Amino acid sequence: MLLPITHEKAELIEVVRIADPIRHLGAQDLTGDEVAVWEGPRLESAFALIDELPGSDLRRCFFPGWGVRVHSAAGLLFQLAFCFECHGVRLWGPDVPAGQEELHGFDADSAHARELLRQFREAGSG
Repeated sequence: MLLPITHEKAELIEVVRIADPIRHLGAQDLTGDEVAVWEGPRLESAFALIDELPGSDLRRCFFPGWGVRVHSAAGLLFQLAFCFECHGVRLWGPDVPAGQEELHGFDADSAHARELLRQFREAGSG
């Protein structure tokens, strides 16, 4: 999955455990419980995993359980909501170029996706 070029301005990621997954297909904001803030090397590691997610066909459900809000010093850049069941990730936000703000398919069974999910779960349990 390609991250928006603006991810280079990011200073932190808020990891969110999504409480109401049904609303996230068209919602303007990513809501849920903030479980972690990742900065520095942790931020770069997360971006590396996300950027290396292989593409896949979308399935039908899109009930995301995890998401991230990506911030620069100036504010929110973009948000991602991940559904590891239907292999879908929604990308949206103020710094997402036209044509990239949509639902993308990713291989949720890939090593990168499994590692990302493991890190989300670890953040949510701590």
